[in-house]
Amino acid sequence: MTRLEKTLQLAGVGAGEGVLIHKPSNIFYLSGYTGEGLLAVGKGFKTIVTDFRYTEQAERQAPGWNVMMVEKGVSHAMLAARVFAAHGVKKVLYEDDQVTVRSFEALKKDIPQVEFVPLNGAPEKARRIKEPGEIKLMEEACDISCRALDRILNQIKPGMTEKQLQLLLDYTMMDLGADSLAFNTIVASGVNGSLPHAIPSDKKIEKGEMITLDFGAKKGGYCADMTRTLALGTPSPEMKKIYDTVLLAQETCESMLAPGKVCSEIDSEARRIIDGAGYAGRFGHGLGHSVGIDIHESPRLSQVCHDLLEEGTTITVEPGIYVPGLGGVRIENTCVVTANGGRTLVHAQKALLIL
Repeated sequence: MTRLEKTLQLAGVGAGEGVLIHKPSNIFYLSGYTGEGLLAVGKGFKTIVTDFRYTEQAERQAPGWNVMMVEKGVSHAMLAARVFAAHGVKKVLYEDDQVTVRSFEALKKDIPQVEFVPLNGAPEKARRIKEPGEIKLMEEACDISCRALDRILNQIKPGMTEKQLQLLLDYTMMDLGADSLAFNTIVASGVNGSLPHAIPSDKKIEKGEMITLDFGAKKGGYCADMTRTLALGTPSPEMKKIYDTVLLAQETCESMLAPGKVCSEIDSEARRIIDGAGYAGRFGHGLGHSVGIDIHESPRLSQVCHDLLEEGTTITVEPGIYVPGLGGVRIENTCVVTANGGRTLVHAQKALLIL
């Protein structure tokens, strides 16, 4: 079964029904095309609608797909309407979590005389279980990320700014073969470590400080996501205790990954460890999230996600402790759920590294 067939089946698409896809990640997943435009698909037809800038790219990236080009006075939706009319489509499923109110009004005008209903995340449901080829690309992305960290360690010195360290790490990932970055790299040193999503600043890194690096390469359209917290010189006893607590939570919860495990229960175990060490309320985000084409996918390891893990799920395990005025620690691996448990795709050491 192809990815498109799987998605149409999950969406319950039958005769006289079609699907509009606007999300770039879903367009890529279903067709392999990475440019702008939309997909108009259904049983027995699959069309990419784009403009002159991308038609040749679409034909190269998505062999076997029909490619249609917009022209003056004819919108993407108007061309999709022609596709649907040619196949007798009377009901169109669309991504109501992507299309704006204004865009939806234009869709109804350009594709008249059809019933619009929400797609309800069918492509994302298809994407939850990764194929072997997808996992291989994520392994490559994680390998690039780990090698980049290893390469720059001896270049981290007191007086370097967070921005300089970010640029060094980003450049190194690209130099080692990343197609792009999976997300904006986070560098947080010293007191800035208490900010889970700190923006790299002009702050200079000082001896004795911890440095949190949250980063990832992207390869073949798939993301890596990893976090390591390093020490530039000997950290304080309190920061060492925080590190040891986070490491215990990370390793314990990573070992719990297995098919059938409840996401919220794994998250709860991390909180039990962190709260028990005296840091209740200092771990304010979920334990992890699925990752793939997008950096944040479902399911998630969180207090409110009661989904069961399945073989082929790729998910992060990233507990942290954040203390304002002191700093913070986060340790993260991207993992894949296998028939026998969990397997990390990140090979960088987790034991505290003192530079």
